[in-house]
Amino acid sequence: MTAPIALSAMGAPLMALRIFENEYRHLPAPCVSISTIYPNLLELAFHDDLEGFWTWCEALRISHRKVQQSVQVGGRTRVMKAETNYSGGPVRLIGYATIPASDEARSRAEAAS
Repeated sequence: MTAPIALSAMGAPLMALRIFENEYRHLPAPCVSISTIYPNLLELAFHDDLEGFWTWCEALRISHRKVQQSVQVGGRTRVMKAETNYSGGPVRLIGYATIPASDEARSRAEAAS
């Protein structure tokens, strides 16, 4: 069993959140995650809100070229990831969006039901 970490180990992401609340309060609110597994990492996730993801990328000056794109869940979910350093630690942005089913896939699903 590993020893628990102190809250102070999360200083960088907590400081980033305080700065974001002050500087970027007008931006869309993400799902916020700070973990004891990676205590220095602040993760901001946007579910079905790629516009919010891109707004934060722009605010944090993350170039579009640095955004990684992938697809998961059998081709039904688009995933965007970007990372930057802010307030002494990494900040990871993740955007998830549903990929609409094609007309052909929708027709097959309707025929099966």
